[in-house]
Amino acid sequence: MLKANLVLFLFLFIGLFFGNSLIAASAGTLLVLKLLNSPVVLTVLERHALQWGLLFLLIAVMVPLTKDQSAGKELFQVLLTPAGLVAVVGGIAAAYLSGQGLGLLYFKPEIMIGLVLGTVLGVSFFKGGPGGPLAAAGLAAVLLKLIGLVQK
Repeated sequence: MLKANLVLFLFLFIGLFFGNSLIAASAGTLLVLKLLNSPVVLTVLERHALQWGLLFLLIAVMVPLTKDQSAGKELFQVLLTPAGLVAVVGGIAAAYLSGQGLGLLYFKPEIMIGLVLGTVLGVSFFKGGPGGPLAAAGLAAVLLKLIGLVQK
């Protein structure tokens, strides 16, 4: 118990120190739930929080589509452009890599410490952003730059 609490305190400190409120809030919330001895809530979070988080992330990414700024036909025509095709490839690659990452976390959950620290450092020092669909967009952007379809 003490070891888990120390890890959560470490994440809380890292999040606060580097100004990453999501890491700090996540660690703080889990620490409070753990200290309140809420095994049912922790079990529900363990089983469903990833899907809930992805749901809200996808909603946030899709909100611009609700503003009717582009017609449906125009949206699908983008897929036929070189940038659109590279974006699809980037999305496929990111989804595949995410699946591999989930497998790794299942077999080696202790690697999460390095992943969180690396994410915090990447966001704090390299102007990165937390993953998910944004990672797919980032991968697509890198691929587009590599093949010269998008300028810096």
